[in-house]
Amino acid sequence: MAATLQMIFRNEEGRNVTISIADPRDDLEVSEVEAVMEAILQRNIFSTAGGDIAYLSKAQLVSRDVETLVEF
Repeated sequence: MAATLQMIFRNEEGRNVTISIADPRDDLEVSEVEAVMEAILQRNIFSTAGGDIAYLSKAQLVSRDVETLVEF
């Protein structure tokens, strides 16, 4: 199963900004994700077309299963 960690913020215009991390650790703690998101927000290291990242929104793990039907 492929998994992606999505850290979702809001920029100054109120639009969502998503930073995605492929294949996060299985033992990832909520507190670790919160700390990274806070650091991104406080250090103001990303700028978007809608301005700087201004607010935390949410973090989510997205997983998907891939079933190969035919392979050539």
